Amino acid sequence: MSDMVNIIDGKALAEKIKGGIVKEIAAMDKENAPGPKKPGLVCGRPNLAIILVGDRADSELYVTLKEKEAKKVGIDTHVYRCANNIPEREIFDIIDYLNNDDLIDAILVQLPLPDGYNTDGLILAIDPAKDVDRFHPANLEVLLNTCRHEHVIPPLINVVLAILNSINCGLAGRKVCILYNSEIFGKSLSKVLECRGAKCVMVRADNENFRKETGQADILVTAVGKPGFIKGEMIKDEAVIIDIGITKEGNKVKGDVDYASVKDKAAFLTPVPGGVGPMTIAMLFKNTLELYKENKKIINSNK
Repeated sequence: MSDMVNIIDGKALAEKIKGGIVKEIAAMDKENAPGPKKPGLVCGRPNLAIILVGDRADSELYVTLKEKEAKKVGIDTHVYRCANNIPEREIFDIIDYLNNDDLIDAILVQLPLPDGYNTDGLILAIDPAKDVDRFHPANLEVLLNTCRHEHVIPPLINVVLAILNSINCGLAGRKVCILYNSEIFGKSLSKVLECRGAKCVMVRADNENFRKETGQADILVTAVGKPGFIKGEMIKDEAVIIDIGITKEGNKVKGDVDYASVKDKAAFLTPVPGGVGPMTIAMLFKNTLELYKENKKIINSNK
């Protein structure tokens, strides 16, 4: 039997997103060239500050990749590499410095931090206007308590929306099951999707009823970090599956979905690798651009 599932090419979608960023920054550069200028445009490029604490190989790899890709799209990065044993107070000082640096439009603390650091406290210290991941409580409050999601939302949630849009999958009346480890992620995604008309249910993988929920879902978003956990018998016919549960096993990267058992049943699937990963970085840059425009009070710069 030939595979039924359509593989969603996250790399191609990421390139499209980054291409749009390049065009918009290029348009602003053109407007900032010598000669008459449109009102409200200023010189400069978007600037993203990244704080990396410790020597985790995967975190260093992710940060290096972000530096490389940011350069391609026209975003300047400023990476603060801190030792494993740096006093926490010094990290707070770095964040305070970046909050008050007019050059910096967006701040990212690379997670996870080494044991012993107050992750929530450090995120709270970031100026909400420069919080590119949108984890700050002030930003989460807007996301969770309103439907004002047209501006900057967490990159991973934006990825889910972009994937569904790419396959023309409307949300009105659709049942969405979110398998989660992080309650904040689950609640945030549920709120954004419900604001677009979806019927969402959140369920943990250790919930005894999770199979009932996954089996009824038109759209399954899985983010539990258990390689091969989702089998064909757990999903609805022609379901859309977005696999966020990326796990490293040796030199291999694996997702939550057992491709062999879902390929003849699901309608669409994001692969691992090559699915949400590249798109998340692209959306990080999109957020950086939006915060830059807000910081510099640039309106409709791509027109």
